[in-house]
Order: sequence, then structure tokens, then C-alpha cells
Amino acid sequence: MTAKQHTVVDSPYGPLTLVATDGVLSALYMTDQRHRPSEETFGVPDPEPFPEVIRQLTAYFAGDLTTFDVPLALHGTPFQRSVWAELLKIPYGETRTYGELAEELGKPGASRAVGLANGKNPVSIIVPCHRVIGASGSLTGYGGGLDRKQRLLAFESGGVREDGVQALF
Repeated sequence: MTAKQHTVVDSPYGPLTLVATDGVLSALYMTDQRHRPSEETFGVPDPEPFPEVIRQLTAYFAGDLTTFDVPLALHGTPFQRSVWAELLKIPYGETRTYGELAEELGKPGASRAVGLANGKNPVSIIVPCHRVIGASGSLTGYGGGLDRKQRLLAFESGGVREDGVQALF
């Protein structure tokens, strides 16, 4: 039987709901996030499986962490998981287009399918779906909202830390 727990933590982007499946992070949802399942699926409230995730998120928002290394339990179709694995390869402060991700997957005509899989990413921020942009460089789609996507990209580009202090990267 699968055991699920969740906790809610504050962030510069509003409350983040962390969900663990059998003790491993399986979801990170923002409020009003598209494709966010009902709260009944998050399991019991319990902060115990999350101290390292919270530590890394805190360091990220402070501008002190650019790569997460928490274990993940990503549940999706094989294609979705392959897209999410490619997202993890996009370096901090950089972006890729949906078409570039499709090329990396060896499926050059699958940019729309990549976009759909990207939109169903269950672990926002840590699996950096916000780093994917349209072919023209436009900010297209983001489950957490385009405002959050824009703020995350500006933050990662070395602008201003989320606490308002000028970042020195």
C-alpha cells in the first residue's frame, strides 16, 4: 500500500504544498496551479518526510542553491517522465524551447506533446518546467501562472533575490 503525506510551506510565490509518496517527494504544488489534484489525494498532514526539501527550497529562494538534489518519485506516463527528465537537465538561469526539448528526446515533431507533458509536471520549481519557453522566446503557459513563471525566470537570471536584495551571482 502506498503511503502519502503532505505539508504546506511558505514561499515568495505563495504557499507550496509538498507531497511525499512512501517518504519521497512526489509533488510540489502552488496555490491555484493548473492540474493540481484535490487535496484529498495528498495524504495525511505530516512534515516529517520534508526537512531536506524545505532546506533546499529555502536555499534556492535565498539565491544560494542552483541545483536541487532531493530524491523524487515522479508518477506519469513514460513519455511524461522522459520530458521531466529533460527538464532536470536545463541549467539554472537558462531556458529551452518546447521544440528544443522535443529534439533532445529524439522526437522533433512532438513540441506540442512536450508542452502537454511539461504542463503536467507534478514537482514545480524543483523540476524546472518554468525554464521552457515558446519558439519565439515568449512566455507560454505555466501551471503556476505566467506571472510566477516570469518572476522565477527573472530571479534565476541574476536579477533580484526573492527577498528583494540584489543578487550577486
